[in-house]
Amino acid sequence: MHGNTKVFLLMAALTALVMGLGWMLGGQGGAVIALLIAGVGNVFTWWNSDKMVLRQQGAVEITPQQGRELYALTSELAQRAGLPMPKLYLLPTDQPNAFATGRNPENAAVAVTQGLLNGLSTEEVAGVIAHELAHIKYRDTLTMTVTATMAGAIAMMGNMLLFTGGRDDNRGGGGLGAILAMILAPLAATMVQMAISRAREYEADAEGARISGQPLALASALAKIAQMAGRTLNIPAEKNPASAALFIINPLHAMRVDRLFTTHPPTEERIARLRAMARG
Repeated sequence: MHGNTKVFLLMAALTALVMGLGWMLGGQGGAVIALLIAGVGNVFTWWNSDKMVLRQQGAVEITPQQGRELYALTSELAQRAGLPMPKLYLLPTDQPNAFATGRNPENAAVAVTQGLLNGLSTEEVAGVIAHELAHIKYRDTLTMTVTATMAGAIAMMGNMLLFTGGRDDNRGGGGLGAILAMILAPLAATMVQMAISRAREYEADAEGARISGQPLALASALAKIAQMAGRTLNIPAEKNPASAALFIINPLHAMRVDRLFTTHPPTEERIARLRAMARG
């Protein structure tokens, strides 16, 4: 199944979950209201997502004077990708990592950590930035923002069901149905969010390799980042785990409990695909 088709189906599943919980809370009218609330939340988050996540991560904007080499590298890659030059931000953490954000290519930003610049070669950094530019090109920042907002709405409605018990008639499922919905709906939303994130990472790896022209450099970068992320604590990311899906490698690897639900595909599989791409 093509990646975009898979994402469309998964987002349809999230929408169905939102409407289903709304129906349990208030019948047909509740389903419509739930969908409207989720829509308003998506618009607000889409418009403000870049500012929110950058502030959460303690990002500092890099001027052309402060990071001439990084600016020159990113500008060249953006031209190859047919994209406007994004804003660049530095994340003050020793964990090597990066993410892209912004509501569209004209209002996009790429954030890299100090650890990434210190620990990777120029070719590997280029591969990482190209990966993030691929997310911008495919508008994955919008997709992930919408799915995160809908997943949050589902969790909130699941908690509401616990206190209200759902609708009074038999179709609402009563107290037992409310408890099951409270537990299973957020879990299902998390699984869908994870599936969307994993699909987008594979696509961004492939496109990033095409933009940079060096799939093996990106594969090497992924290996280094995954290894160092596993032993380096990223405090801002740990405080805001909902943003983990944005990073090129899960920044929460430093804490064992965070491995239960990972938003990223296996790094070994990503590297294998990039190596196969290089051979091809």
